[in-house]
Amino acid sequence: MIVLDENILDSQRLLLQASRVAAKQVGVDCGGKGLPDEQILVSLRQGRNITFFTRDSDFYAPDLRHQRYCLVMAAVGQNEAAAFVRRFLRHPGFDTQAKRMGRVVRLSHVGLAVWCLRAERESHTAWLVAG
Repeated sequence: MIVLDENILDSQRLLLQASRVAAKQVGVDCGGKGLPDEQILVSLRQGRNITFFTRDSDFYAPDLRHQRYCLVMAAVGQNEAAAFVRRFLRHPGFDTQAKRMGRVVRLSHVGLAVWCLRAERESHTAWLVAG
């Protein structure tokens, strides 16, 4: 399941839905408006196989890794979120739920920074060039 934080614009959610990415959004489809970060984490731990996208940098921390979910922090402009969500979901390293679980990821124009479950170091991956 794909869940978007409420800090991702409605227009970006609609773009994802138009490109057939089934995404729910906090404050719209699940949870209430203004849900605190800690409550979001509790909800993620109670769920299964959730990939949570946010623009909040507080979610990019290795101590937030958990086997039940994937946290993805998009360090991109507010009008670029949908494009980077789609790009991430198509990346061969993250294109299935099984490949994403237990990871905390930061997306940027340069590439991806990833904390894997039980890893001692952050890893970095460049975006793949289509072609």
